[in-house]
Order: sequence, then structure tokens, then C-alpha cells
Amino acid sequence: MPRVKVARKSTFIDMTAMCDVAFLLLTFFILTAKPKVDDPTKAEVPFSSKTKLVPEDNLAMITIGNVDGKDRIFYSVTGSDVRAATLKAMGDKYKIVFTPEEIAKFSLLEVFGVPIANLKQFLDLRPDERKGFPQPGIPTDTTATNELSNWIYLSRQADKGLHDKALDIAIKGDRKEQYPMINEVIGVLGHQKIFKFDLITDLRAAPKK
Repeated sequence: MPRVKVARKSTFIDMTAMCDVAFLLLTFFILTAKPKVDDPTKAEVPFSSKTKLVPEDNLAMITIGNVDGKDRIFYSVTGSDVRAATLKAMGDKYKIVFTPEEIAKFSLLEVFGVPIANLKQFLDLRPDERKGFPQPGIPTDTTATNELSNWIYLSRQADKGLHDKALDIAIKGDRKEQYPMINEVIGVLGHQKIFKFDLITDLRAAPKK
């Protein structure tokens, strides 16, 4: 009795579901990824063999670097709501009225290094124009108008009021930077009883024993 031949059919796999998952994952990573912030000082941070990731939120960072032969200090704080509340408080302290549009622009500003008196002019620029704007750094004199101290203090107050958290402080300095400028910033923190802060470093291999 002859065998019955079964007709061969080509195998078909529906890839629609897999493509949907791939695009969903791609969209998720694009929306959650944070763009790299341009470092205005191009600071070469010192090396360390210890590993501790910098937190992505609830952080204020003081960047110290040499730009055009001069020591300059830049400041940044995470959270658009914290930045907006801090600017309003700084405006009240220095008798400067910032418009809602200027506050909205500042809330998106990752890092800056201009005195409060020049901040309006800085905010009026387009994002691409700010890169070429000469930022003289935030004043750190020891008088009652120490702007860096006020930025830090009011940022801490804003973060406490909005999120009920203690703001973490980090210092990012050029490894070639002179000690007096680093010491000056640490002194500003000491006046506010801040004795615990992080130093941003690059990772290197631990020395062999």
C-alpha cells in the first residue's frame, strides 16, 4: 500500500508582537535617558579607586575650574521645581523680579556661573548663545552678599520644603586647581554647618599590594 505524502508547507512566524516590544523598549530608553550636560570648565577631576555613583536627584553640585586663566565657580541643582523655587527666593533676597518665563527657563538650566545681577541677561539668550556667553563665575566673597552661600542655602530650603529631604552636596574640581579656591568653597559649606559632602573623581584601578 503506497504511503500518503503530506504536503510540505513553509513555516511562518508572526514577528508583529516582537517588533512592538522592541519599539516599546526603544521608546522607554529614549524618554528616560538624560542628555549629557556640557561642562563649562572642562575640569580634569582627580582620580580615586573608590566607587560611589553620583545620585541623579536631590543633589547640588559646585564645579570649580579654570576658564581663560581665571578660577571660576559654577553651580547646579537637580529638580526643575527646586530650581524654580530657589530662583524665586534669590530674587526676593536681591530685590530682583524674575518673570514667569525667566523662571521657566531657569528651571531647565542644568548649570550656570553668572552673578545674580547678570542672570536676566543670561536667561534672555538662546541655549546655543549661552555656550559662548562669558560666565565670570558665582561670587564667593566672605561678605553678607556671598552669592554661592545664598544659592546653596536657598536650594536646601527649597528642597526641604518641596520634598522634605536634605540636599546632598558634591564638589567637582579640577585636579590642577589650587588649594585656596577649594578651601574657600569648603569654608562656605562650613558656615552652613555642612561638613559632609562628596568629591567627584574619576575611577582608576586600586594600587596593587
